[in-house]
Amino acid sequence: MTAISTRPEKIQGGAALWRIAQIIGVLSLVVLLVGLVLTTELALDVLWNVLIPLVPASLLISPAIWRNVCPLATINMLLNRSAGGRVLKPNIITTAGMWGIVLLGILVPARRFLFNSDGVALAVTVTLVAAAALVLGAFFEFKAGFCNAICPVLPVERLYGQHPMVQIGNPRCNPCTLCTTKGCIDLTPAKSIAQTLGSARRSHAWLMTAYGVFAASFPGFVVGYYTTQDGPLATAGAVYTNVGLWAFGSYLATVVFVRAFNANAGRTMVLLAASAAGLYYWFAAATITSAFAIDGILTLGIRVVGLTLVGVWLLRATPFVGSENSVSRAQHG
Repeated sequence: MTAISTRPEKIQGGAALWRIAQIIGVLSLVVLLVGLVLTTELALDVLWNVLIPLVPASLLISPAIWRNVCPLATINMLLNRSAGGRVLKPNIITTAGMWGIVLLGILVPARRFLFNSDGVALAVTVTLVAAAALVLGAFFEFKAGFCNAICPVLPVERLYGQHPMVQIGNPRCNPCTLCTTKGCIDLTPAKSIAQTLGSARRSHAWLMTAYGVFAASFPGFVVGYYTTQDGPLATAGAVYTNVGLWAFGSYLATVVFVRAFNANAGRTMVLLAASAAGLYYWFAAATITSAFAIDGILTLGIRVVGLTLVGVWLLRATPFVGSENSVSRAQHG
């Protein structure tokens, strides 16, 4: 199998620093799991209102930041340091990606009636996901079994990471062994969505693909989550209904926009990413300041910083999404 370098020459010397960051990431995960059981309120506040809000911003800057330090990715690769495992072939990539989208759709709304208040339940869930990442890593080569397949964060990584603001290499997989035969965000972030959509990207048919439905629904999904309230398990049905309706409305609005303006996949994906990220920081700002009882003026500050980042990302992405944009041009394989 042909090996491909995935790390820019200028940052090769930083591999040791990334390794340290990865170790810190795994240790932090262990501390978090213990904290969720022993100091639940503090651990939940730190996770949901400090750490998680940083992830969308890091993905806009470069998906490599998060993917290079993600503790689940480190766990996924513990048992597959040498090539020779199963690769993720085209015929299962779509199915695996659908599972990641389904997991995202289940787990995020579950915060409202479970994970925002029950530290033990969250710790058990994270442990099970980590165990799945470890086991899949033993059977698949490098990131093929989890990170590039069923990871529930992967759909968001693709959407926000489609036009990185900075170029960062991938020290985990250098050289690349093509463990994922198409759509690998580590190898070619700008082509990952195009390869995921396949030939459907050349027409409005991309709106009927699994990833197309996810992307078109995602801004509404964000609004749907933030227009619900934390409550007991009995509110689960109401939470999923509200999130589902907002997501469906977002999908319909995207379909109308695409058909009304004959917008191509590339331009629409950029607008969907900016909309979802902007909405996230608008709503999350109030949640963060409320959780820590901080002066409300900081809500405005967080919104300004978040929306400014999204705006800069959008302006930077605009030159890439003309009539012959990167999503339309990208080729498979």
